[in-house]
Amino acid sequence: MELIKVAGTSIVSVVILFILTKVMGNRQISELTMFDYVIGISIGSIAAEMATDLERPIFGVIAMGVYSIIAVAISFATAKSIRLRRIFYGRTITLMKNGKILKEGLKKARLDISDFLTQTRTAGYFDVSDINYAIMEQNGKISFLPFSDKRPVTPEDMSIVPEEDYFCYNIITDGVILYDNLKKIGLDEKWLLSNLKAKGKRYQDILLATVDGNNNLKVFEMNDKDT
Repeated sequence: MELIKVAGTSIVSVVILFILTKVMGNRQISELTMFDYVIGISIGSIAAEMATDLERPIFGVIAMGVYSIIAVAISFATAKSIRLRRIFYGRTITLMKNGKILKEGLKKARLDISDFLTQTRTAGYFDVSDINYAIMEQNGKISFLPFSDKRPVTPEDMSIVPEEDYFCYNIITDGVILYDNLKKIGLDEKWLLSNLKAKGKRYQDILLATVDGNNNLKVFEMNDKDT
């Protein structure tokens, strides 16, 4: 009987967690700030304890609700106040400025030079002298700005006007036609089947098919083997 109760409270805690996460917004499943991390860990711990607390599971529900209300309230407050935003979410930290590594910045960010160099290589900068600015964001990620002569060449630099890129819609996934997406771009099943036939393909054999704004169809077949 107790096993059934544990299973039941576990399911309830998962449902409550899902609802509370929806209420608190996408921040809880994106890049977390320190405050979001604390709130997320706290709610998760309470949910886990609630699943095995067969006597008073309602206390766990109340506690999670309180944490969620606090998170939502602070989210609204920080949206209105820069000062509160800095208190709860922290400030950005400049690690490099005008090509110079700032020891004080590394100290504030709790980074040593080895950690910093690892981050630069991960971002694709194997030569630190290519970097003009490096800033640690509030979520702990580091943003890099290279010197102008070290950044990748853009079409604008070469006075080239490329064709406009269009958003691609998935219209087949795992052999299933996505009719809603076809409708969004003003196409239908007849158009799709006709184009697949011209390519000698069946939709049942397609892993992924996409269509862009120019109605260009791209097809990726299912391949079970690496050949």
